[in-house]
Amino acid sequence: MAISRTRNFCIIAHIDHGKTTLSDRLLDSTGTITEREKQDQLLDSMELERERGITIKAHPVTMRYKAADGYEYELNLLDTPGHVDFAYEVSRSLAACEGAILVVDAAQGVEAQTVANVHLALKQHLTLIPVINKIDLPNADVANVRRQLEEVLAIPGDEAIPASAKAGIGIDEILEAVVARIPPPAAPQDDHLRALVFDSVFDIYRGVIIYVRVFGGQLLPGTKIRLMSNGNEYEVKEVGVFTPKPVARQALTVGSVGYVIANIKSTADVRIGDTVTSSRDPAKEPLPGFQEIHPMVFSGIYPINTADFEHLKNALAKLRLNDSAFIYQQESSVALGFGFRCGFLGLLHMEIIQERLRREYDMDIIATYPSVVYQVVKTNGEVLEVDNPTHLPDPSVIAEIREPAVKVTVLCPNENIGDMLGLIMDKRGEVSHTESLDSRRVMLEAIMPLNEILVDFNDRIKSLTRGYGSMDYEPAGYRPAKLVKLDMLVNGEPVDAFSSIVHRDKAEARGRALAAKLKEVIPSQLYQVAIQAAIGGKIIARETISAMRKNVTAKCYGGDITRKRKLLEKQKEGKKRMKAIGRVNIPQEAFIEVLKA
Repeated sequence: MAISRTRNFCIIAHIDHGKTTLSDRLLDSTGTITEREKQDQLLDSMELERERGITIKAHPVTMRYKAADGYEYELNLLDTPGHVDFAYEVSRSLAACEGAILVVDAAQGVEAQTVANVHLALKQHLTLIPVINKIDLPNADVANVRRQLEEVLAIPGDEAIPASAKAGIGIDEILEAVVARIPPPAAPQDDHLRALVFDSVFDIYRGVIIYVRVFGGQLLPGTKIRLMSNGNEYEVKEVGVFTPKPVARQALTVGSVGYVIANIKSTADVRIGDTVTSSRDPAKEPLPGFQEIHPMVFSGIYPINTADFEHLKNALAKLRLNDSAFIYQQESSVALGFGFRCGFLGLLHMEIIQERLRREYDMDIIATYPSVVYQVVKTNGEVLEVDNPTHLPDPSVIAEIREPAVKVTVLCPNENIGDMLGLIMDKRGEVSHTESLDSRRVMLEAIMPLNEILVDFNDRIKSLTRGYGSMDYEPAGYRPAKLVKLDMLVNGEPVDAFSSIVHRDKAEARGRALAAKLKEVIPSQLYQVAIQAAIGGKIIARETISAMRKNVTAKCYGGDITRKRKLLEKQKEGKKRMKAIGRVNIPQEAFIEVLKA
């Protein structure tokens, strides 16, 4: 196919605005799939994606389309995720395209993630085709959405194509717009092979399969290739495209999007955003890559049965290949045994990885409380990065602790603005900017600590706004805060699995909540057990598990009262001695219960 008749584009939108349904319709109307293969969410191949109705991985597919001008065009589509945690998947897909279809829900209008994705696309200089989807809904308001496109995103409203992916309205107009408005791939400056790696998957029989977009030269079976980030060399065994199933081709030429199989064994050899070039005549410069992805949330993952450690290690290695944003390293804990410290992009990302471990690899796992990466400035000027509370140095050598902040954009209905401001204040945020989008909704911008939005922030936005609120966030550097390490002591001994770094003002409330939870799940001993929350040497909360009382006087009937007294005194002595030397064994179930909460 001539380069002038190739179009590379992706679909971007806020979560649930209908990207995947639209991609299903495009495959239908170009005849890429047969009647028999038809199914909803065709490109969402993971069981989890279909069940939750979200896209987690970007999926490439090549379509043939005969346009109104009589020519046949090759359209390469990338269906991208909409959730904030997977924004890195979106940025990688955008680098492989020249244009993007921006889908906006006709009933909900412009949402937080729509704004973020448009900024990403404009940064990559992509041509945008706005599509107003779901116009067949009873509460669709197309005129209002056109106005929002102009006022919030500065995109001309009359360029928007009204459509309904579900009912199949406006699909031909979208395909014609792709051919007419999106430019063909640029001709290369030279003949050097340059291909951008935008994803990779592991196949048990064929090793690592890399997904590429060719920017210069051509890829043929038998070509000797080099990965520019590490200099590793391989021989190409097969190249092809997705229709949506992989189909082998004789060559991938300039502008093509497809896959390459080149006997790559190890998952660690391929880096997303890398440039593939020829080893005989390599390109001088790699393609402008992506910024390195830095995980923002850390959590420990441990096998419930310690014998499963090797199984967990292999499962994490396989997940790491298909997900370049996920990192892990080995660690051990006194309470939980051997496990891994894992880094994720956000909470949904963490939840998905844990769910995939349970489903795809049949693992029984337990995860510790999520934390973020703190910068600790010591009194001698040294700066440490700490992602695990157990690595925090002694308070006497700490000059200050800085926490990661994020710039949060929240869209909510007008009547909920008071509740939203209250929630942001409660989470130690500062609102920097408010703007009315239209007569019904406002946009709030705030700077907030990342660890405050980790656990329940998104859920609380949804419940306060009855589902009409949405949020998006981006990193905003580090800032100093009054942070302390909160330890939980059981019978005077700290339990490292329950340690966390918290803000001083919130330490007492968190300590009380944890102590109360532990009191419920730790079984009674033969002596009193104190559960304490402590900052350094200062106890800030306490609960007591009362002793089990064995009736030692049961066999003692009749006779003098002093016989009973002697037995009770003897029991008291025994309990005292036991308290001095006894250890509380916290059962595994107790850890699971507390860490779940």
